[in-house]
Amino acid sequence: MKLDITGALVHEHRLILRMLAVLEQRAELTARGEYDNYRFYLEAVDFIRNYADRFHHAKEEDVLFEALVKNGMPRQNSPVAAMLMEHDQGRAFVRAMEQAAGEALAGEAGRDQAIAGNARGYLALLREHIGKEDDILYPLAERLIPEGLRDGIVAAYQEAEARTAAGFAERYQAIVEQYEAELLERAA
Repeated sequence: MKLDITGALVHEHRLILRMLAVLEQRAELTARGEYDNYRFYLEAVDFIRNYADRFHHAKEEDVLFEALVKNGMPRQNSPVAAMLMEHDQGRAFVRAMEQAAGEALAGEAGRDQAIAGNARGYLALLREHIGKEDDILYPLAERLIPEGLRDGIVAAYQEAEARTAAGFAERYQAIVEQYEAELLERAA
């Protein structure tokens, strides 16, 4: 039986999607002028940069995508190239959302639409991106990467995780759960 090399990444996508759902609800409220806790957006940026990007995307970019390239997938004009481009596009939305939220926190009026617009852009991009990875790229990787390389890929994921602080993933899960609970309270 082949060792699963994408299951952990799919699992991480679930937490990212949960944070995206919270971000979407907050962005809609902000766009309507009904939510002005701009600090939330900075905390969402922290989640995205640290959990989604440094923790999750690093495993994809540095481990899985490299394994795909080494096993015959072209680096350019390929699914890997498309995923890397989308990671960069997502980072641009996050930078713009962070800038607008920081300006709003500093008292600059009229930043709600910039915050909400960049959040929406990121949401749309990342949801589609995750779908492509879960439904196309990861199954392709499971078929393409030979058995002899799978232990090394899983070990590289574990090494990447070991470089994070103890309780790192649990901390970000707790943050998502806290914001989900706040949304439930608001809806009640």
